[in-house]
Amino acid sequence: MNHWEFYLLLVPMFVIIFVFKYVPMYGVQIAFKDFKASLGIMGSPWSDPLMKHFMKFFNSYNFSRLVINTFLLSFETLIFSFPLPIILALMLNQVPNKKFQRTVQTVVYAPHFISVMVLAGMLHIFLSPYGGLVNLVINMFGGESIYFLGDAKWFRPVYIISGIWQDTGWGTIIYLATLSGVNVELYEAATVDGANKLQRIWHIDVPALLPTIIILFIMNFGNLMSVGFEKAYLLQTDLNKGASDIIATYVYEQGVLKTQYSFSTAVGLFNTVINIVLLVTVNQISKRVGDVSLW
Repeated sequence: MNHWEFYLLLVPMFVIIFVFKYVPMYGVQIAFKDFKASLGIMGSPWSDPLMKHFMKFFNSYNFSRLVINTFLLSFETLIFSFPLPIILALMLNQVPNKKFQRTVQTVVYAPHFISVMVLAGMLHIFLSPYGGLVNLVINMFGGESIYFLGDAKWFRPVYIISGIWQDTGWGTIIYLATLSGVNVELYEAATVDGANKLQRIWHIDVPALLPTIIILFIMNFGNLMSVGFEKAYLLQTDLNKGASDIIATYVYEQGVLKTQYSFSTAVGLFNTVINIVLLVTVNQISKRVGDVSLW
């Protein structure tokens, strides 16, 4: 085999993925068992009926609220945040001053390196009704202080806007890298033919970005029901639980805090199955748009 050394370099990666991604899947079976830590996974008895824990979740009063909250939070995040990196990349690609372009890239990309813990702390401080920067500005214009994290109706806007601020720069870098591979002669030919800037963007840049857009959309839509646990949990308060209580936080509460391991695993497995169905569905739809798919 030619260049076997390069294939050998892939071995550690495959080992890490197998150990940390596939081996833990062995424990999924406790979703179908009445797990007892003293008996272990293999020693614990199977549930009777087998789908007992799933039925418990489906019949619980939390089911519809958790599913709706998870879907709305993830769907609204996708709708509002997904187009922005594309738009910003198209705009920056038209900037003739490369120094200015790199400066803007750095500024919008920098928040991506802030940890979720730090971001949540910043939001609690800036949005505090007692001296928070945002409320100080509101007070300056004659408004009354708002307890943003103490009101369920403000939870999703805060979650989405902070996510846009933190992650837009990362997506922009990906799309700019794609645009850097576009043949310059295409722009020159379009200019000679009389195409204006908007026409060049629509007929050259957008088609060049389309494969990347579709792939990233598939990956994001496939994780539609997988809202980030850390951020949602850190921004959650007793007052905003009506909107912030999602499947991920519920699994943590039931599994870690209440030690209902079988039940929490069943809830997590249900969420995973939904994501797989969404991933396969959107991948099939993408084939109708173009020859781009994940497999």
